[in-house]
Amino acid sequence: MAGESVRWGILATGGIAAAFAADLVDLPGAEIVAVASRRRESAEAFAERFGVERAYGDWESLAADPDVDVVYVATPHAAHRTAAGLCLEAGRNVLCEKPFTLNLREAEELVALAREHDRFLMEAMWMYCNPLVRRLKALVEDGAIGEVRTVHADFGLAGPFPAAHRLRDRALGGGALLDLGVYPVSFAQLLLGEPDGVAASAVLSPEGVDLQTGAVLSWQSGALASLHCSIVGGTAVTASVTGSRGRIDIPSGFFHPDRFVLHRDGRDPEEFAADPADGPRTSLRHEAAEVTRALRAGEKESPLVPLEGTLAVMRTLDAVRERIGVRYPGEETAGGEVAVLAG
Repeated sequence: MAGESVRWGILATGGIAAAFAADLVDLPGAEIVAVASRRRESAEAFAERFGVERAYGDWESLAADPDVDVVYVATPHAAHRTAAGLCLEAGRNVLCEKPFTLNLREAEELVALAREHDRFLMEAMWMYCNPLVRRLKALVEDGAIGEVRTVHADFGLAGPFPAAHRLRDRALGGGALLDLGVYPVSFAQLLLGEPDGVAASAVLSPEGVDLQTGAVLSWQSGALASLHCSIVGGTAVTASVTGSRGRIDIPSGFFHPDRFVLHRDGRDPEEFAADPADGPRTSLRHEAAEVTRALRAGEKESPLVPLEGTLAVMRTLDAVRERIGVRYPGEETAGGEVAVLAG
């Protein structure tokens, strides 16, 4: 595929699919050749909006389309396992929205399918592909702030969301943790890897999903991460990383920053700003560009968003849910024991 245009299929037609398609249209070396929805009229409207040649009224036709090199799965996350699995089994490469799946079991099944069929698979954790986040990670790894001691990150929406909203629908994997908390957890694990300990507390809705959750992750190194997510209160959506010799502060929108400030002991603060050439901070083009690069290089996973890292985040999310008592349909055995959540 080296040098060739990467041909994309878009599975689902919601807001995130439209945002991705808008950025993909302007990405060199990429073209959208097909879109699918369970409602043909939705697929046709999407195709007309973005100049896509083929519109399918079912997922199977897109998965079977031999002209599609890679499928972007943009369904709600409760359907990720089914949609991405269908595409992988049909021989398509897949970029799957985050959270990758509902739980670790489903994530492991998708990774196994990708390896069985020798296909590329990546979680659409756009934060990991953001140039400024990559710069921050490099500074931390180079010892700019010494040994990492603490990470703080929060992501909360004010709401209120009615009981019928998908964020409160247990059958759809609702709650703050999977939709929003995946960002603070992923940010902490980007810098520190998988934690050795997990503690958590939450306020649950009558439907049994978390309205807000606080978690403390710990590592044998002595590092701690204090993380929070909410769908009942709009937070600052900030993050900070403190080390033995300094600190990095990221202002609002830490998962797609336009700047961050490095404080080194004994030095004046240094501000690092996003390059205007990288596009708006909300751009999804960086993850699409990484998929394009990887496919052209013949890689089966991205070094920026490795599958083992995705599985590690899912293990942490499962562990948090075990501690706060959130279960999704199908996650309990007949005897009431949790079947899939990590300890």
